[in-house]
Amino acid sequence: MEIEQTAENTLAEDLQFDRQHIWHPYSSTMANMPLFYIESASGVHLHLKDGRKLIDGMASWWCVIHGYNHPVLNQAIISQTKKMAHVMFGGLTHAPAITLAQKLIAMTPPGLQTLFFADSGSVAVEVAMKMAVQYWRAQENKQRKKFITIRSGYHGDTTGAMSVCDPVTGMHQLFNGVIAEQIFLPAPACRYGEQHHESDIQALKNILSQHKHEIAAMILEPVVQGAGGMRFYSADYLRRAWELCKEANILFIADEIATGFGRSGKLFACEHADICPDIMCLGKALTGGYMTLAATLCTKEVDQTISAKGAFMHGPTFMGNPLACSVANASLDLLQQNNWKEQVQRIEKRLKQGLHPCKAFSHVNDVRVLGAIGVVELTTPVDMRIIQPLFVEHGVWVRPFGKLVYLMPPYVIDNDQLDTLCQAVCRVISRGEKNTE
Repeated sequence: MEIEQTAENTLAEDLQFDRQHIWHPYSSTMANMPLFYIESASGVHLHLKDGRKLIDGMASWWCVIHGYNHPVLNQAIISQTKKMAHVMFGGLTHAPAITLAQKLIAMTPPGLQTLFFADSGSVAVEVAMKMAVQYWRAQENKQRKKFITIRSGYHGDTTGAMSVCDPVTGMHQLFNGVIAEQIFLPAPACRYGEQHHESDIQALKNILSQHKHEIAAMILEPVVQGAGGMRFYSADYLRRAWELCKEANILFIADEIATGFGRSGKLFACEHADICPDIMCLGKALTGGYMTLAATLCTKEVDQTISAKGAFMHGPTFMGNPLACSVANASLDLLQQNNWKEQVQRIEKRLKQGLHPCKAFSHVNDVRVLGAIGVVELTTPVDMRIIQPLFVEHGVWVRPFGKLVYLMPPYVIDNDQLDTLCQAVCRVISRGEKNTE
């Protein structure tokens, strides 16, 4: 089919073309779901082509922490383009990558001393899993190739990452029987701020005693489980899981792609439990939402064990991309200059106040807030065809999934904008209350 592109295409024609020819995340080209045309973005606002302006409550899936069209981040891109947009990382290196590596090693838990630049969060997880397997292969141990994790987790959409996502809530049940079978524990019942439950830890102890000879690593999202359920669990459980892995001589992987760079109230969520993983995955907010970039960090023990036996077998074409590294360096500088901790604490306080009224609704199961994350969990899944346009009518961009209506706004959002977001959530959810009467 030949498609003629013209500058005179109307908004309706563009949207129709999009629906027929372009897949969006977790979508069907036949679903006819609501679709909104963005023309530009600035600060915390998304500007629709039809003239409407929306406060973004999602930070574009949690990565645009400094807001859109930031002059400092723009300049970092512009300055780097005058030198080189890209150069292969095989046999070559450059200042943006070296500087970024130095910054990440300095700011992450002190045991992490070597890193690998990846293309995206999912690839960072793939790299972490390959590191764990290759670590054991370097010691002539081919049995240790399985991974242990907990239910309600999400680690990405590539093949290896899918295998450690929850088989149901992780969105990949279609591929059961195709992807590798891993070992899953029940999600910890102990909530954030509570001590661990012995039953949670006993389940882990049982698995380790039976399967430690075949487990390469345990992989977890520290404290905050993201797209698999938006659950906040006990930091005490996290620490005990890490301790048990240490005792069993099993590597521990922390997936900080969603939680890294302050989102949970700590710079990295591992800090809630005062642990240093053997391997850590970073992504999302790393570049302030400007370009796709991720990093997988590891200890010298992991690095030297693998390297002593030869090459680590991974190498993306755009590894260490200079543009992405340059904007990441600028983003990390902004994070410190803007006092991220104060920003996140203010957001947390405002989210607790603003979302509290939702607790009164009978179809709300739970309201929870941690750092710059606010979650309203409903008793039944939302209808995206109805709820998404309602949020747009209220002047906000909120993207629920399943039973979860949640906010992860940019750190630069002000109190009035936060109040508008929370009020919109309460009003839209209250319409569901009327429908249940």
